[in-house]
Amino acid sequence: MPSLGVLYVAAVLEQRGHPVSVLDAHARGMSVERIAEHVRGEAPDIFGITVTSENRLDAFSVARAVKRAHPAAFVVVGGPHCFFTDHDTLSHVPEIDAVVRGEGEFTMLELVEALGAGHDLRNVAGLTFRDGARIVQNGPRALIPDLDALPDPARNLIRMDDYRTLMEVPGKGWLPATNVMTSRGCPFQCNFCATPKNWGRRVRGRSPAKVVAEVEMLVNTYGARVIWFYDDTFNYSPPRLEAICRMLIERKLPIHWFAEVRVDMLTRPLFELMVQAGLYHVGFGIESACERICREIIRKQATLRQAEDVITWANELGVTANPFFIFSHPTETYAEATETLRYAKSLRGRSRCSLAILHVYPGTELHQRALAEGKIPADFSWTTPNDPRILELPEAQGRIPLYKDRLSWYQIARLMFALNESSKKVSLREKIAKVLRNPRAINNAPIYGVMLVAFLVTKLERALGERAVAPVDAFLARFL
Repeated sequence: MPSLGVLYVAAVLEQRGHPVSVLDAHARGMSVERIAEHVRGEAPDIFGITVTSENRLDAFSVARAVKRAHPAAFVVVGGPHCFFTDHDTLSHVPEIDAVVRGEGEFTMLELVEALGAGHDLRNVAGLTFRDGARIVQNGPRALIPDLDALPDPARNLIRMDDYRTLMEVPGKGWLPATNVMTSRGCPFQCNFCATPKNWGRRVRGRSPAKVVAEVEMLVNTYGARVIWFYDDTFNYSPPRLEAICRMLIERKLPIHWFAEVRVDMLTRPLFELMVQAGLYHVGFGIESACERICREIIRKQATLRQAEDVITWANELGVTANPFFIFSHPTETYAEATETLRYAKSLRGRSRCSLAILHVYPGTELHQRALAEGKIPADFSWTTPNDPRILELPEAQGRIPLYKDRLSWYQIARLMFALNESSKKVSLREKIAKVLRNPRAINNAPIYGVMLVAFLVTKLERALGERAVAPVDAFLARFL
């Protein structure tokens, strides 16, 4: 789907009269070489790149290629990866001239105007830049207090047809879809989440009228029939969400929508109103079914009982419930992880479970813990590919460090495969084929070998039953 962060920045620049274009290279299937050719032809004064922790290495490759193609271009990066990695990025990627920390709209605007006027970049809040051999980190930029002050994302600068995004709505088939972000921030403090660090603990939301007006425009202008609300917590303010739903109902917009919510901030009447307004698929984090892990490690306030209520409501009202689970938390034992697995399996037929191994993002509490425990070396650089000192499974989990504590790889794999067998959401054959096709997977051959054994045991368990496989499973769990 379109990169809303990039489009918001572009909209602010365009609003102030600056000539700006957006190169949606991913949607167009452009290689780094093709991006470089484009830059040679366009010769932009400034080239900006959005960076996530997962795509960071690709983004750095693009930055290097852009600088080679057009050395005069001022290359700047921003995005969720950059808030805590500005110095690391500039220290190791000399082709990047500056890093935008945090919200980028007005930092980029001031950077463009400062460069155009030849002013000192030290006056641009939220910017870290290279000044000769020195790296200068300016003071932080205050968060935008009123998101209604921002123009809508500049979708006019991209070819929406390049995305051709479809989402399946039960009973309706595959419908054209796009994304909307209505708020920024998260008031909660889960140990693995970077959102409060990047967007702030105080949630700022666009007004219901602005939200519905953007949705209506997407329906009328681009033919959208499904909206993916990109908010971290769509129901952070129940009265605001109620107003949005009532306006959607009044406008009789022909849409269905997906959103992620907090189960402890949801009531049955509000959920029914959301369904009436078009909700067809709802996501929410459970993370672990073990109370100790939730309370002491993750510091999650929502309860399993509240999640169970939402799953029940969703089933009664014809909505797909999509709980998220994570394995390999700090201090998590196999018995505790199995408790989560048993609960997730109990949801078969009632929900679509999503799962992952715990990821480590820069600046989070989990990142600090991983550093203190030596799981991430003190001199680790996020710019280094294939650092053997960290745990990464790029082919299976993306380019992101994984946190592994008490669980063995065999145990982690057994948990993942068993839940996949239960949910049927992910094709294990596709994942295995992806690993086999990637020559870099040889770096993790021992881990993938263990995972293959776990996969075969899972298939055997499905054929023969848990009791028949238990002795073999216990033996392998002890030595793998």
